[in-house]
Amino acid sequence: MKGSMGGRDRALHITGGEQLAGKICVSGSKNAALPEMAAALLTTEPVTLQNVPRVTDTVLMGEIISLLGGHTSGEGTVVIDAGAAGKTDVPDDLGRRMRATIVLLGALVARFGHARVPRPGGDDIGARRVEQHLRALRQMGAHINETHNEIVATADRLRGGRIVFDLPTVTGTENILLAAVTADGQTEIFNAAREPHVQDLCRLLTKMGAQIDGIGTERLIVDGTIDLSGAEHTVISDYLEAGTYAIATAAAGGELLIECTRAEDLELLLLKLEQAGARVQTGDGWFRIARDRQTPLQPIDMSTWTFPGFPTDLQAQYMALMTQADGESVISEYVHENRFQHVRELAKMGAGITVEGRLHAIVHGPARLRGTELAIPDIRSGAALVIAALCAEGDSVLRNAWHVERGYEDMVGKLSSVGARIKSVRLDSEAAAGHRLYE
Repeated sequence: MKGSMGGRDRALHITGGEQLAGKICVSGSKNAALPEMAAALLTTEPVTLQNVPRVTDTVLMGEIISLLGGHTSGEGTVVIDAGAAGKTDVPDDLGRRMRATIVLLGALVARFGHARVPRPGGDDIGARRVEQHLRALRQMGAHINETHNEIVATADRLRGGRIVFDLPTVTGTENILLAAVTADGQTEIFNAAREPHVQDLCRLLTKMGAQIDGIGTERLIVDGTIDLSGAEHTVISDYLEAGTYAIATAAAGGELLIECTRAEDLELLLLKLEQAGARVQTGDGWFRIARDRQTPLQPIDMSTWTFPGFPTDLQAQYMALMTQADGESVISEYVHENRFQHVRELAKMGAGITVEGRLHAIVHGPARLRGTELAIPDIRSGAALVIAALCAEGDSVLRNAWHVERGYEDMVGKLSSVGARIKSVRLDSEAAAGHRLYE
């Protein structure tokens, strides 16, 4: 599996003021592809995944699987053959680069009886504790040894059990699914996450021979089986990418047809966009967003929650939209405790945002945003800053573009194709001092 690991000298150069017009085909879901790649470790037969997004995190997962003794090949359509895999220690330097590394814990201990993973890395958006994962694995018979830097799990064979999550956890649900499908007996997962990418993982595991009931509900019942087979599967489209471009269109103005996606995965967002003043039309595998820039945006409050609630991964983008609304809106973040890192950068552009504690932010609009130099702190904050830069006067330079490359396949190309003035540029070696740009 080939791909770029994302040059850290890259930046995004955006000239604001252009409306978006045309169509975009949404890529496959990174959040589905990563645990599905991990699922390939459960079988000695090849697993073929189609519609895998070409983003840094999927490349990284492919590299980790290869270092564990498996083999990955292809782009877009990725074939994973873990028949020869046998190593169970995930390298620290790679494993700490993304949060999804944690799902290797369940897959490796299920197949090999041993797994060592570094403490989860990825975006710094809060503690995102893994205690629920580890408690569940212990209930299934695993011995867990934790240190500040690593998690080690061992088990002769996992056994089914009754797992109750205090709060729905996406990666926790995925981890226990990967552990349970070959465990001895039945596993019940209560308060399971229901996100579209969790459902998609269930569908792949079912194709591999797993017995899973309750897909799409908060109660999953898994009957363990000894052997899983290979399978072919098409990764679900990325509803978070679709939502990002929908918000961008509502903010910058114009009309965008968003294809290769499912509007039903974004019902709450589309409702909010309609209430704010955008026009929404939906169909089978597509939806359309339109807003005349002369039509004022209305301030609409929003609170994040687990699916089918408003996605936390669209909160930053929605906040960027609300900076353009005529009045005050309240953004409440109930999923992650450190997910307002974009506020500081938006303020540099002229946004008026007041953060109250860890849960609430009040957006005072409309703000006259001005282009400037900014630092992207994480994937979704990067998307929010792109949206703000599209609305701003003048030029913006967004450093740390590699964050965006981790989660969005060819954002620059897709936005350019619909009228945005955006390009990827290289910062020279003295970027920290002068931010000189090269094409």
